[in-house]
Amino acid sequence: MENTITFLIQSKDHKGIIARVSSYFYELGFNILSCQQFTDTQQDAYFMRISLDGQDLPFSRAELESRFGEVAKEMELNWSVNYHGDLKNVALLVTKASHCLFDLLERQREGKLRCNIPLIIGNHPNLEYIANQFKVPFYCVPAGEDKRAYEGEILRLLQQHYIDLVVLARYMRILTPEFISEYPNRIINIHHAMLPAFKGANPYRRAYERGVKVIGATAHYATDDLDEGPIIEQDVLRVSHASTPLQLARLGEDVERKVLSTAVKYHLDHRVIVHGIRTIVFPEGNE
Repeated sequence: MENTITFLIQSKDHKGIIARVSSYFYELGFNILSCQQFTDTQQDAYFMRISLDGQDLPFSRAELESRFGEVAKEMELNWSVNYHGDLKNVALLVTKASHCLFDLLERQREGKLRCNIPLIIGNHPNLEYIANQFKVPFYCVPAGEDKRAYEGEILRLLQQHYIDLVVLARYMRILTPEFISEYPNRIINIHHAMLPAFKGANPYRRAYERGVKVIGATAHYATDDLDEGPIIEQDVLRVSHASTPLQLARLGEDVERKVLSTAVKYHLDHRVIVHGIRTIVFPEGNE
């Protein structure tokens, strides 16, 4: 896994893409660990995720990228390359809810999320005790009236720690477009999947009042349109009229934990291609 090199490719659909790309890497002497593809016939678009054994790299990364760049230009491919041995730096932003924060930290400590977590930022100090348990620096940045100064301090901390991905682990503040533009498709948010019917405070109380039969959660990339970013992962649980608001909330926390951690893992494993307002997410393979 540590030596894996993964290319994410998208283009207009046309014949010969998979043959040309796979043959190109084969001729360079690479062992292809997996090759996944998807053709969107509705939008005439093609997507590929191809993983190589990095131990077979016969030259520098820069030369690999330069050589493939020539092929990609000829074939009109949009592409990115990722080296799995380079762990991403992930920042967790929180408010007062602890379930997503604790779950992400536990998974990272157990090696289920391959990343570094150099800091946690909260707009309240409530969750500092969890950060202390995992020996991760906690920064409390209270949200004042000057939103530009508030977000500026958060951005300063993110840049100081060379953050690659920002995870909103039940962070209850709306980010400005200026903030989001600093990390395009690199801010993951989680919310209950009952939107838009139950926006705002106490969604599980209102879900109870409406007698919902399923509850769930959605993880997506943050964009200027609140809760409208490209969806990475979703899940639901069946419930009944007998479920109390407290039971719904607890079940909701369970599904939020699962959905958020899965979305973060997909991102860290380079399984997500953003195409407009939707995503292509390749399932886990054997590499």
